[in-house]
Amino acid sequence: MSNLSFLKTKSRNIDYDHFDSRLLNYVLKYEPSFLTCISCGGCTATCSAGNLTSFNVRQIGLSLRRGETEVLSQEIRKCMFCGKCTLVCPRDINIRNVVLLIKKGLSMEELED
Repeated sequence: MSNLSFLKTKSRNIDYDHFDSRLLNYVLKYEPSFLTCISCGGCTATCSAGNLTSFNVRQIGLSLRRGETEVLSQEIRKCMFCGKCTLVCPRDINIRNVVLLIKKGLSMEELED
């Protein structure tokens, strides 16, 4: 008999009592087009860093919307800023700028409200 084990999946619920939206607000202030992102995955499909590592551009956007800054700080380092994601985006979102703003926002000690 095989050993059947179940993976414990991470909860998808957003805890709004502990949600920190400062980074998301910072990104939307300087790149408001990110608000129209539909998470289609075109950016992830063409990502050079994603082909070489576990980098996932769509997951970056979802983590940003969920306020998961610890995940973002680890993943954002993998981006090569090639700009392919921006070229294929059907909503004309400057994703490269979004990634850059996340990187800048994470390095800031205190984000604006």
